[in-house]
Amino acid sequence: FILRAWWVVTFPGLAILITVLAINLIGDGLRDALDPKLRRS
Repeated sequence: FILRAWWVVTFPGLAILITVLAINLIGDGLRDALDPKLRRS
């Protein structure tokens, strides 16, 4: 089934991947902006 209808798995998987990466980047940016210990060094 997956070989015949590969888009059923591929597009939702890509959507999840992009969402997780975006949340990770937002979290890193917030940590860098709000953590005072990182600014000193």
